[in-house]
Amino acid sequence: MRITELDKYKNIFFIGIGGISMSGLSEVLNQNNKNITGSDQNESAITKHLNTLGIKTYKGHDPSHITKDYDLVVYTAAIKKDNVEYMKALELNIPIMDRGTLLGHIMDSYPISIGVAGTHGKTTTTSMLSHIMLEGRLDPTISVGAILKGIGGNFKIGKSDYFITEACEYANSYHKFFPNINIVLNIEEDHMDFFKDIDEIKDSFNKYIHNTKDNGIIILNDTIQEIPVITKGINAPIVTVGQKSSSTYSYQNESFDELGHGSFDLYFKGDYISNIKLMVTGYHNLENALACIAAAKFMGLSLDIIQKGLLAFKGADRRFEYKGTINGTTIIDDYAHHPTEILKTIEATTKIKHNELWVVFQPHTYSRTKALYNDFIDSLKDIDHLIITDIYAAREKDPGDIHSDMLVESLSKFGKDIVYIDDFEKIVDYLKQNILPNDMLITMGAGSVTLIGNMILKQ
Repeated sequence: MRITELDKYKNIFFIGIGGISMSGLSEVLNQNNKNITGSDQNESAITKHLNTLGIKTYKGHDPSHITKDYDLVVYTAAIKKDNVEYMKALELNIPIMDRGTLLGHIMDSYPISIGVAGTHGKTTTTSMLSHIMLEGRLDPTISVGAILKGIGGNFKIGKSDYFITEACEYANSYHKFFPNINIVLNIEEDHMDFFKDIDEIKDSFNKYIHNTKDNGIIILNDTIQEIPVITKGINAPIVTVGQKSSSTYSYQNESFDELGHGSFDLYFKGDYISNIKLMVTGYHNLENALACIAAAKFMGLSLDIIQKGLLAFKGADRRFEYKGTINGTTIIDDYAHHPTEILKTIEATTKIKHNELWVVFQPHTYSRTKALYNDFIDSLKDIDHLIITDIYAAREKDPGDIHSDMLVESLSKFGKDIVYIDDFEKIVDYLKQNILPNDMLITMGAGSVTLIGNMILKQ
């Protein structure tokens, strides 16, 4: 594999190299005989891994890291234009490239590329399809937004013509992608610190869908509104998936075992094909599986291979991930940080036997919490016991007009057990004093809330 668009660059610096995607891209370029260096705000297991590959990483950002020795600087969408390393690169007239453009160049170097887009479900679906492709011995290069146990990380460099990646809508970075197989799982309000409204989000997805190569295929969930409008004027064939009998691939007669694992009867254009079994929970994963089946069939894989791949997939890191059981309490960790994701995660718990449900929820970004405030109330109001932590700022600064205790005040009128606790140690103590055997605990959010489950298990 040769990334021709990057031939003229030899020494490349990554601002934010510890990110789950940036680190993987740095590995690809390292494999292609590029000299890679980078910086990140914090040292992590990811940066330590990169060090073992000969990639030097700096902790923190400093203008002295950027010198004339570099002929390209790559940065993530989270890096602001006032970043000292970014400004130093401009001062030295070093070419600058955003992560999305780099990923687009890498994708284009593969004859068959697959993009998995949608407001949510990208990581799970990318991981699920990756397992199917691995089972089919396609040996793909994989870029996924979480640690995937099947490949021992978030990135796998294959030796075939296949490349699969998540296609994130934030900052329209996926507009740089031109996939052969284009999967869109859903289109909803999110990233309201970048998008103005849902119409702008739909326009963004419309442009991305039009990037599908003419010899490819577009796979759309049948719940997406205005599909004819979004796909108007495109040449690639469209396949729909979902529960509607009119969909190209649909499911019926779904059921869940005692562990919550789903199964369903698969139909193609209204005709029964086979019963499909999964090793993951929730109705949303039935739909994710249909999208994967449609993509795998387009790639020529047999249903037997597809079923084996689905059975091999037992979930991605932080996606309804079983952490352990202590004193009879099951601990689950989940990345859900959007109201729809929260509802789907809670729905998944109804398929698993337990007494009371406890959720520790960490809101993610001030802008999302404010823009989707009423939706968060609706998604959280029926939880038996809810603990809300401080908002995880991520890339944002506190605007001063939104706080977690506002959520608690709005939710308290529903008569459920809800508290605001700002310290993780206090949360652990509170849980130890109140949670009972056979209850279920979910730590929920895209930030540091994942630490709580491990803190409990260690004690």
